[in-house]
Order: sequence, then C-alpha cells, then structure tokens
Amino acid sequence: MKMTTATVALCFASGGVLAQDATLTIESWRAEDQAIWDDVLIPAFEASHPGIQVDFAPTAPTEYNAALNARLDGGTAGDLIVCRPFDGSLALYQRGHLADISDLDGLDNFPDFAKAAWQTDDASASFCVPMASVIHGFIYNADAFAELGIEEPGTVEEFFAVLDTIQQDGTYTPLAIGSADQWEAATMAYTNIGPTYWNGEEGRQALIDGSAKFTDPQYVRPFEVMERWADYMGRAFQAQGYTDSQNLFTLGRAAIYPTGSWEIGGFNDQAFFEMGAFPPPVEAEGDTCYISDHTDIGIGMNTATDNPEAARAFLEWIASAEFAQLYTNALPGFFSLSNAQFEVEDPLAQEMISWREECESTIRVAHQILSRGEPNTWNNMWTVSANVFNDAATPAEAAAALQQGLEAWYEPQQN
Repeated sequence: MKMTTATVALCFASGGVLAQDATLTIESWRAEDQAIWDDVLIPAFEASHPGIQVDFAPTAPTEYNAALNARLDGGTAGDLIVCRPFDGSLALYQRGHLADISDLDGLDNFPDFAKAAWQTDDASASFCVPMASVIHGFIYNADAFAELGIEEPGTVEEFFAVLDTIQQDGTYTPLAIGSADQWEAATMAYTNIGPTYWNGEEGRQALIDGSAKFTDPQYVRPFEVMERWADYMGRAFQAQGYTDSQNLFTLGRAAIYPTGSWEIGGFNDQAFFEMGAFPPPVEAEGDTCYISDHTDIGIGMNTATDNPEAARAFLEWIASAEFAQLYTNALPGFFSLSNAQFEVEDPLAQEMISWREECESTIRVAHQILSRGEPNTWNNMWTVSANVFNDAATPAEAAAALQQGLEAWYEPQQN
C-alpha cells in the first residue's frame, strides 16, 4: 500500500506506527522509578502503540545534569528528556536541545501554572509536558495522635498546642526535622508554610514584579513561626540530616514530619503505624488555606531524536488521562498535573491531593526567575532558613539577607 505523508501523520496521531518500528530512550534522574516504568507505564504505552518500544535509562540524581548535558552536546542523549522545572530546562530549550511542543495534542489538559514550569517567560513556547507535582504539608503518626488524644491542627496556635502536648508527654519528638543539610529548612519549613502568609501566587508574583520585598512582613512572618519550631525539634537537631529525620519518624520516635508527598511511597514501606496528613495551618480559623503544589517533573523531546513522530506520540500519551491515572497510582505522592478526573488509590496520597479542592495552590517561591543570578536565591534560602532554626539569625535578619542577595542582581528589586 502506498502511503502519503498525510496518511502517515494520521497514523501517528491515532497512536499507531505503521511506517517503521522505533525505539525510544528516556533520560531521567529518578532511578528509583525503574520498576514503575518497566512494569506499569511502558507496557501500557506499548500496548496501544504497536511498533514503538521504550527504554527507561536513568542516571543517578547527583550525576544527571552533568551527564545529560554531556550526552546532549555529544549527540548521544536519549529521545525523551525528563525535565526538572523552570530554569534548568529552559536553558536546555534555549540551547536548542528541547523541542518546541506548543502544538502538542493534550497540552491543553493542563492548567497554566503547571505549563509555566516548562515554558518560556512569555509563555510563547512550551518544551516539556507536565508530569507531576509534589504537595507540601505535614505527615503524622496517627497512632501517636490517638494515643495522646490529639487531633489535626487547623490553625497555627492549635499546631503549637499539639506540639506542647507531644512535648509534655515525652514519648515522641514533636517535629522530625533537622538543620544539618539546610535544604530541609527551606523546603519543608519556609516554602511549606510561607504561602499561608504571602497569599500563595499573589506573593510569589509580587516578588517577581518587584512590588514586594522579602523584608515585608508577609515574608518575615514564616521565619518567626519557624523560630518557634526549634523548641520542638529534639536534641541536637543541628546535627540531624535528612535521612536522620526520615528514620526518626518511620521508627516511630517522632510524631510529626514536616515534608512533602514525595515521602509517601517510602514511608508506606517503612512505617509500622498508621499515618495521616494535614496542610499548613492557617493563622486564624476561616482564613484561606494555601499549599505548595510544586511542579516537579516534566518530559520533553530531544531535538536531535531520530524518531520525532514516535517521540511526539509518546508525549501525547503522557498528556492523556490514562497516563495521569497510572502514574499517580503507581507512584503515590507524585500527582498528575492533568485536569483528568480519576480515583487516587493510596489513602495518604488521596488526603494530600484533596487539599487542591480546599486550598489555593502555588509553587516554591524562589524557583521561577528569582534564582537565575548570584547569589542564588534558592540556595541562599537554604542557609538563612537553617540559620533561623539554629538561632544564628533572627527572622528579620534572614529576610534581609534574602532581599540583599536578590537586589544584588535582580533589576525589578533594585528600586
């Protein structure tokens, strides 16, 4: 049968590859997801796309950026690139390594805030399909709560009352978080509770356009709340790293773990007790709830792929409701950013994703635009947040350091 170009295009759009077989290789930093791709996701795609085979070939997270850049520059990178959000992937697009997929079927299934993580600043080009976000909040030992007769707090003062009860009982460390690795202080504390005070996207955009400063009260206030956390973080928290905090919680020695949904899969395997979760408490009952629903993972097409049609077919499948459901349930705590409606099977994951219905969503405050210069605002946030925990800086001093660093290079803040 003689096939026209239009016929071939139609076959690809409908999910079939008739002209020739193709093998696609996926670059990723998430080696821990190998079984999920091999056993769940790839078989589902290949079943509906005969002729396309897919190979998931991850690199260790600490080596991913350097190794991927070397392979891209050398022309040996895979067909599909799992994308970190914002500036790192934007740089790959600007260097010509990620294709413009603005016209991809299914991209309209995602809200604007999700697509923004993988678009140019003016949103004129999209270069990765959003795959998943992670939601920040607090995971707790439900058995410990029942034992102590305490309930999920809704307000900040209820939160500290719960911590006081746990502290006075003495069986559990109230908060499983340390400051040794610094990034937890920024990720699990400041950008976890901060949106409550700067009103989520409103406050994030205000920093970007220069109409607000880190020294304004709404950005200082989270540091003031964090300063109070230190009394509940246990002995020698200054020497406590990320894995120490994980172990403290999963071994049943801590009651509350400030964190994000990315921990759910591991905690399900390790914890011997029932778990629950609650969103960042509000200042007063009736206040709007805000969550950091952080755009975390996308996937794009290598412009140098030898299989562009097959790669686009795969990206269209990533944008589908089928993938959204499979991925969210195969990897609890990594939530599809699609508008698709489906049942989330893991109860803890269902609890956290339900917050999207009752809270306003935003992303980590320093991840878009604000960390392009030096000093890097996000890295600076690690340091100053840990300093607040360690009593090495006051909340006002921490905020002033963030502002001084941003003003050093970011023009909208230089006024």
